[in-house]
Amino acid sequence: MTSTHVVWLAVVMSLYPCMLKAQDVGIDTVSVNARRLSEAERASAPMTVLGREELERMGASDVSDAVRHMSGVQVKDYGGIGGLKTISVRSLGAQHTAVMYDGVAVSDCQTGQVDISRYAIDNVENLALSIGQTDDIFHSAKQTASAAVLDISTQTLSEESMLRVRTGSYGMVGPTLLYRKFIDNTLHVSAYADYLRADGNYRFHMKNGKKNINEKRNNSGVSTYRGELSVTWMPSHTQTLKAKAYLFDSDRGLPGSVVYDNTYAAERSHDRNYFGQFNYENRMSDRWKLSASAKYNWTWSQYTDKDIAREVDDRFRQTEVYTSAVVWHQPTKGLEMSVAQDIAYNYLHANTPQCIFPSRYSLLTALASRYSIGNVTATASLLNTVIIEDSKKDTPADDHHHLSPAISVSWRLPVQTNWRLRASYKDIFRNPTFNDLYYIMLGSRSLRAEKTRQWNLGTVWSHSFYNRPAWLQYVSITADAYYGRVDDKIVAIPKMFFWTMFNIGKVETKGIDVSVAANGKYRKIQWYASATYNYMDARDITDRNTAAWHDQLPYTPLHSGSATITVENPLVNLTYNLVWTGPRYSMQINLPSTRMEAYSDHSVSIYRIFPIAKNQLRLQADIRNIGGKNYEVVRFYPMPGRNYQFSLQYSF
Repeated sequence: MTSTHVVWLAVVMSLYPCMLKAQDVGIDTVSVNARRLSEAERASAPMTVLGREELERMGASDVSDAVRHMSGVQVKDYGGIGGLKTISVRSLGAQHTAVMYDGVAVSDCQTGQVDISRYAIDNVENLALSIGQTDDIFHSAKQTASAAVLDISTQTLSEESMLRVRTGSYGMVGPTLLYRKFIDNTLHVSAYADYLRADGNYRFHMKNGKKNINEKRNNSGVSTYRGELSVTWMPSHTQTLKAKAYLFDSDRGLPGSVVYDNTYAAERSHDRNYFGQFNYENRMSDRWKLSASAKYNWTWSQYTDKDIAREVDDRFRQTEVYTSAVVWHQPTKGLEMSVAQDIAYNYLHANTPQCIFPSRYSLLTALASRYSIGNVTATASLLNTVIIEDSKKDTPADDHHHLSPAISVSWRLPVQTNWRLRASYKDIFRNPTFNDLYYIMLGSRSLRAEKTRQWNLGTVWSHSFYNRPAWLQYVSITADAYYGRVDDKIVAIPKMFFWTMFNIGKVETKGIDVSVAANGKYRKIQWYASATYNYMDARDITDRNTAAWHDQLPYTPLHSGSATITVENPLVNLTYNLVWTGPRYSMQINLPSTRMEAYSDHSVSIYRIFPIAKNQLRLQADIRNIGGKNYEVVRFYPMPGRNYQFSLQYSF
């Protein structure tokens, strides 16, 4: 099939919903939370789901706080309230993790990294992380095209509204409003708005070489506005149309790295992001389903620096148009099939010298099938990716074409408890970003795409104790061993007086992810506990003759983990969170001078809910980083020490 045929197929599939006749009016009020949790246990590839209740018990203040408790995840945090936060899964890098927002992909064609600090936690209903091939084949081709997917879901058919006010250390103030309402029995509207400001100038202590530094961060202030309007229309019990308008505006200082005793920084970043998206789903029958999505995304960013001889004022504008259509069919009992077609257009405009104003057309076609028989479920997919590069000036980079297969199998053992074995394989690739290809004195237009292969073998065991003491009601244990290999890894190499990008990297990763969850009740005390442990051996196997041969990848700890314990009682509820990371290195070559020490972050949330008529008032106090250590997630970017946060939330 040619690219032209692919385009016409996608256009027809996208327009088809508009030609369907609406059916009788009704409401689809099925809740999917419990189903998604059980889906994670049944999945043939690793999957973690955190619902609204788990997020509230955890006391997470943003998406990155919650994601850090997922198995196999590393969050790169540049410090401060307004610091950039990106997610990497199993050492593959942020560019290999797709972020979906209410079922539609979030993208950044310039850097390939999605800043998850842009998305609020207050209106999130579910956070789901899947690694490799998923059992759900009714989704966009973009989800198939990534090594891992973080799905952020906000829309829910509820009338519960909320007003929240937060305040805390470093001058932090943040009001939030969430309003949900049924206009009639077919139309639901949700509006969300928040504002956050803080000076962010915390004191820190760190050792740089032999010198002890006791200073105060500067230029860490942040001011952020965010707003969302979501509409769900259900013209019949088989049709659902969801639309969302989103705006984000932030002005923040970039505190910079602390090199020796120089703590001054004058860099600033001003970011704006506006997008509109819709998703239409038609459950035409028990055997046919159709979904179509479209999105227009506009992103503007400005980087300034006045602390140098020549003042810098770089401005970038990204424009994206994205469409997706999926058809699902069940020809016979136990067998499901789907075809998904995505088309995306990306354009980058910059005021920087030598910008060639690049654009990119991406065509992704995914064929998938799932077969269940008895205790065995098998899922397979084949993704065809076509990347077409263009530019207004000069010669663009080469086009790319790639076929990516994936398969996964789950087998439930014939025993009384819910015990499953699972195995999966996925072949995927990462296309170079605009920065990789075109950035001044850095990019290389001859770059090839990174090729990634992942193998996973795991087991899941869970059990509900109906006839046992109430203090233990449920236990779940998950363990996965994995192997991954990346060829043609894109790396930056110094060359004369500047750096440039090359395809010389090869990476081999071996690891184990273990997670445990349990809950129970003793008299009037309800408790919940969960813990994760990650072993990740990610080595550079590019060239035996280089100093970096078989060294651990930068910012990849060999050991890491997390734990959460919540105790609820009539007096007050208490949650303890722990995130710990072992030693790691900040550079490709593992030297004593590049070794970063292990750290652990302990936090406590204390909260109580007061009923007021049919409404609720929730008071919460958080103590973060109880140990007060200014550990570093990124080298020379010290994190805040002990800090406090207080919130008042009124639900109505």
